[in-house]
Amino acid sequence: MTNRPFKSGESREQASLFPPRIEDYVSADNPVRAIDGYVDALDLAKLGFRHADRRAAGAGQPPYAPSDLLKLYLYGYINQIRSSRRLEREACRNLELIWLLKSLKPGYRTIANFRKENWAALKAANRSFVLLLRELDLIGGTLVAVDGALFHGNASKDSIFTRGKLAKQIAKLDEEIEAYGKSLDTNDAAEAKRPDNGKDGNGGGDVGDRIKELMARRERAQSDLENLDKNDKGQVSKTDPDARLLSKGDQTIAGYNVQSVVDDKNKLIVASEVVNRSDVRHLHMMAIAAKENLEVSSLQILADVGYYNSEDIKACEDDGITAYVPLHHGNGKKHTRFTRADFTYDSATDTYRCPAGQALHPTKKLWKNTSGRMERRYLGSVPTCSVCPLKASCLSAKAKSRNVSRWEHEEVLDRHRQRMASEQAGQLMRRRSALVEHPFGTLKCRAGYQHFLVRSFDKVRGEWSLMALSYNFSRVLNILGLNDFLARITAWAIAAQHAASAEANAAREAIPLALIRNWTMIRLWLEVAPRRALLAS
Repeated sequence: MTNRPFKSGESREQASLFPPRIEDYVSADNPVRAIDGYVDALDLAKLGFRHADRRAAGAGQPPYAPSDLLKLYLYGYINQIRSSRRLEREACRNLELIWLLKSLKPGYRTIANFRKENWAALKAANRSFVLLLRELDLIGGTLVAVDGALFHGNASKDSIFTRGKLAKQIAKLDEEIEAYGKSLDTNDAAEAKRPDNGKDGNGGGDVGDRIKELMARRERAQSDLENLDKNDKGQVSKTDPDARLLSKGDQTIAGYNVQSVVDDKNKLIVASEVVNRSDVRHLHMMAIAAKENLEVSSLQILADVGYYNSEDIKACEDDGITAYVPLHHGNGKKHTRFTRADFTYDSATDTYRCPAGQALHPTKKLWKNTSGRMERRYLGSVPTCSVCPLKASCLSAKAKSRNVSRWEHEEVLDRHRQRMASEQAGQLMRRRSALVEHPFGTLKCRAGYQHFLVRSFDKVRGEWSLMALSYNFSRVLNILGLNDFLARITAWAIAAQHAASAEANAAREAIPLALIRNWTMIRLWLEVAPRRALLAS
């Protein structure tokens, strides 16, 4: 039995005969060893990291190795440490980071500049990890789901202006300028009535300065409005040039829309992109990116109704991608009149049948609608429509006959409607939300990543690459375990080195024999030419 009331630590003054090694700071089963093994297996020069191909020391202090800074960032994003200043502090006191960086202590500016300057390389590293997942057979490669999530940018809502907002601001400034102008006139009139003719007054200097300030603000607002009209951006941000006001449901933020494609086997992110628009017209872009990353010939992709777009569905079909997207019904029946969905198409006669059973015949020429699609109109008969008993439910007050339009590639949408009406589509759509929302839920709720720390597209995309890489890395580590992960990483690195060596050898052996023969002839000519010149003289 001990007579101590509490456990006591060692004395800080106690000397140690053999100080601990850095290797002893982390246990053999610590996950930080997975970060070390993975980054060491990467070809950072091939991925495009700055200073990765540095061979000789130049003048001044040498830079930090990009592998060490990548390890620092990957560790930080996995453990919810993103700030460069916090990473600087952790590198000095966190034993895992001291082990990982071998006691290096980079400053916060060096850490921040690495993320800023290597955004493209970070995207390449994220894609490289997806290719590794495919080789490790952790990706199914047959079914994926896509969705977008709004992330706050490094900007406030008040710093982003739309055309309407700028027009209101200009109108308000005009009112203030007019009010101050009247105030100046009143002051001038009052001073003119004084016996000393206003010699001792300040002449409304404060009001004049205020008017100058308002005029300058109006000029800036007018310039921003003209730039919006010229560039057709729709919005302008005073802080982050690429951040936009985005809405989804009842949520409106100043930031970005992150598009993510998730594989169904282990819920791993296989493709992603950062945009500043809604989900519309991003279905095909994300589907083709996933297909290229997975290197498959066909793919099934699930999406919500926000991705419904006829051109995207056709583009997916043309590229061997089967899209499952709920039909967009719009506002339904407007003013209680029949919609196009109430008309039945007959492919044999190329006509539409209205609810009353009458035929609508096609026009000869196509026409372009407001969205740019080429469509053909199908027209009803004026005499027939004028006496139809369903006229009140079909025609407007001024219309004499009914017409409907059909896209020139409508058969693609017909196949899509038939596909979405199947039982398989219902089962797949029920799986969609549980599949694609998993990464966003993990990153936003568990890790707390709901906003970006950096500004502009390039830097934001680099930071998102770190988020996606940290999610995939943590999930793979949980699936495989540390030992299996390190074994597979080692085997993958050895295979990559052998492939690179074989490629280099093949390149050396591919030197044309004709080039070798030509070099031999040149050497002989150089040897014989002086002799010929001597004989000629």
